[in-house]
Amino acid sequence: MSLLRFGVTLLLFAHSLGDPGTFSVDYENDCFRKDGEVFRYISGSIHYNRIPRVYWKDRLLKMYMAGLNAVQTYIPWNYHEESPGRYSFSGDQDVEYFLQLAKDIGLLVILRPGPYICGEWDMGGLPAWLLNKKDIVLRSSDPDYITAVDAWMGKLLPMMKPYLYQNGGPIITVQVENEYGSYFACDYNYMRHLTKLFRSHLGDDVVLFTTDGAGVSFLKCGSIQDLYATVDFGPGGNVTAAFDAQRHAEPRGPLVNSEFYTGWLDHWGSRHSVVSTARVAKSLNEILSMGANVNLYMFIGGTNFGYWNGANTPFAPQPTSYDYDAPLSEAGDLTEKYFAIREVIKMHRKIPEGPIPPTTPKFAYGTVVMKQLQTVSDALEILSFSGPVKGMYPQTFIELSQAFGYVLYRTRLPVDCSTPTPLSSPLNGVHDRAYVSVDGVSAGILERNRAISINVTGKSGSQVDILVENMGRINYGKSINDFKGLVSNLTLGADTLLGWTMYSLSIDEAVSQGLLGETKPTAPPAPAALSLPAFYGGSFIIPDGIPDLPQDTYIKLPQWRKGQVWINGFNLGRYWPSRGPQGLLANHQQGLYFRECLFFNVKMHTREKCFMYYHRAVDTLWDLCSVAFTKKKIIAVRLDVCEALFF
Repeated sequence: MSLLRFGVTLLLFAHSLGDPGTFSVDYENDCFRKDGEVFRYISGSIHYNRIPRVYWKDRLLKMYMAGLNAVQTYIPWNYHEESPGRYSFSGDQDVEYFLQLAKDIGLLVILRPGPYICGEWDMGGLPAWLLNKKDIVLRSSDPDYITAVDAWMGKLLPMMKPYLYQNGGPIITVQVENEYGSYFACDYNYMRHLTKLFRSHLGDDVVLFTTDGAGVSFLKCGSIQDLYATVDFGPGGNVTAAFDAQRHAEPRGPLVNSEFYTGWLDHWGSRHSVVSTARVAKSLNEILSMGANVNLYMFIGGTNFGYWNGANTPFAPQPTSYDYDAPLSEAGDLTEKYFAIREVIKMHRKIPEGPIPPTTPKFAYGTVVMKQLQTVSDALEILSFSGPVKGMYPQTFIELSQAFGYVLYRTRLPVDCSTPTPLSSPLNGVHDRAYVSVDGVSAGILERNRAISINVTGKSGSQVDILVENMGRINYGKSINDFKGLVSNLTLGADTLLGWTMYSLSIDEAVSQGLLGETKPTAPPAPAALSLPAFYGGSFIIPDGIPDLPQDTYIKLPQWRKGQVWINGFNLGRYWPSRGPQGLLANHQQGLYFRECLFFNVKMHTREKCFMYYHRAVDTLWDLCSVAFTKKKIIAVRLDVCEALFF
């Protein structure tokens, strides 16, 4: 079948994507029924928002060849509506194309549209602009929250309806909310409202379900009448006991593990999570031997591009890699775990014949010598499109109408500090990491929960710049109302600092428009020095005569401290080698690519030369080796270059 998406005209006149079918819960026989026949799904999670569109087909084919008959995916609200009423569903955000591609390959779809998804994604998929109401109670019957949810679902769910299995599409079940039993609100009216909302847009035939931890306490607030209750649990535990919890909410019907964990998530500063292949295979076989339905979370993790990673509490942000120790690596590579799972599935259903798409080739492009371009302070007029905002006290990102990235806060020392004087955030109000300088000299770093005070020196009237980085909003638990920036006052000694000038920084736009240029040459800082936040650039040429170029590659950052990477104006994500998990398990047999460096599975198909920008907050070296590509078209002033940026 063609892998091209059906045209809009066809959708308008046919109203369906194929022959309609039926999919339902058979309570009497404890199973699903598809077109009247007993059906059991063996699914795997894949997040289209963590994989470039150019690779969707490759990943889905590998999942199909592993023996899966379905895939499960989230729809992150904030990924498609970054500002109220402005929707984006094209390119890497074209979820309809993803759904059609899955159908064409032969995979059914389990859809998880939220509105809250968790997923180790910024704010659990909820858009940051909801925080414009400071006291909003997210995931509840709060009228402002409900109004926003209704508008979003009123846009999304009608788009999804043609893709329901009953309408000829691949979607067999749709989840309402996500793990609500783990949230403090326990608002049954909220869940009832969502049930009516989903039914009003999707109809009465679609199977709606909930997912909660495999414990009666979770199901108490997570399950509700008219939504089929499922559970999630990982390998190594008592499978029978876990399903007994589901039976507490659903005495009859199919057994379902909606999230069977093939690995686990990572955090900056912690070792890479690894779950043994043998343990995953053993538990999976137990689940399938019971006739249960299962979704493997994750089957492929992918990458937290840009600023999209989430965080857990106490504040622990997730890294750029979302490898998850999954059967398919972050790069989409086949692993030992992939083949072990395939062998287990083969014991329970016939798997497709034919070759498995191979691991994609990689290429080392060599060392890239970097040059310093501009500091953030030097480039303020370029970076702050909206101009300065003045106030007696610092304002948060949301108050400055900025969701992600960085904001520069500027004030002056009110008194002489001839001896070191504490500059402090007594209420732990730096969310999340701040680079402090006095009169253009780096003074130190303030960091949420870690460093709430540093000593500074300077004369009365000295300029104090505080560049604050949003490291990702909390995605799970009661603290998802996660405001960013300077969320409380700073003090100098015993005195509150007043008189702030604040600059929202539109760095992504400045980079994509090629506005950052090189200044006069300066010597690199000493290896141990704390340098000012600055942009660095370099270039390399893709060699001729090598088949299938350009190929994917890896960024290795020895002795660089922390930053952000852009290539071709595409924000690849954060790097932080000293915190890892990159670098902590460099000798691990599998996944070496992301233990010792960052992998970016993004191709560049447009030019032979690639020029890169780096914004380096506190780095000490000038080299970068093995750089990645992006598929984005070149939009720089010089049309023969690609652009990137490091923070």
